[in-house]
Amino acid sequence: MEKVRSTQLKFKGDKVKKKRKREHHDEGSANKRVDEDEDPETWVLPENATEIRGPTFIIHPSDPSPISVNFDSTRNKIILSSLDKDSTSDSPPLLDRTPTEVAQVWVTTRVAGSATINLRTGTGEGKFLSCDKHGIVSAFREARGPEEEWTPVLLPDGMVAFMNVYENYLSVDEVAGGSLQLRGDSEEVGFRERFWLKIQSKYKKEAHEEKKKREAGSELTVVDEASTNHMHQAWGAGRSVVSKEDKRELKRARKEGRLAEALLDRRAKLKSDRFC
Repeated sequence: MEKVRSTQLKFKGDKVKKKRKREHHDEGSANKRVDEDEDPETWVLPENATEIRGPTFIIHPSDPSPISVNFDSTRNKIILSSLDKDSTSDSPPLLDRTPTEVAQVWVTTRVAGSATINLRTGTGEGKFLSCDKHGIVSAFREARGPEEEWTPVLLPDGMVAFMNVYENYLSVDEVAGGSLQLRGDSEEVGFRERFWLKIQSKYKKEAHEEKKKREAGSELTVVDEASTNHMHQAWGAGRSVVSKEDKRELKRARKEGRLAEALLDRRAKLKSDRFC
């Protein structure tokens, strides 16, 4: 079983060290200062699916009371718990809610470059959220496999749906007696399949930094047809033949992973043109 790095969770009332503010004078620096001063454990909404990582708070806007997806380590069971059970009429808006106990927190991990995630319990021995082919949702496995993989689908309103390996969706289902439970056999996304997710701001920032690194790396690998020709397709004292119209074809080939093949084809074409 692959180990997941441990994460210290912060809750209301905990003392948090504030970063020292720096003096800046321009607007761009001011925005950067705000980001630096933000508490890294602040709970925020993800803006895209790649930001869903680390400690995760899962909420469903059920009526009459919103619920959170919890894990009871004592009973080894998933519990859908009302967020208003200990609240007064002055309860904060739903999107301002934050977890108040470890049982409400799941730890999201993903393999680099993968669209799927794993949801591990934040308490107990660390069990993965799982769904079998019958739509039964559980959290008793300590190892991850296909049934522990979920694809988060970010909806236009910012809510999230979870698709399992069987291409069905996680949902909140009412059973006999009016109690609620999770199911994983919905074929479409409706009210029952839509969840609010909150993650910690430091993981959102981490996702942004990884994206910038990928974009910077892609810029360094842009195809320069002139230098490529000079290295691989030159003859006659280094004479190169460069074609503007073929530049897009080479870029397309690089994206599709067939750049070497495209260069060989082009070399053959240039040689044939030489002797025409």
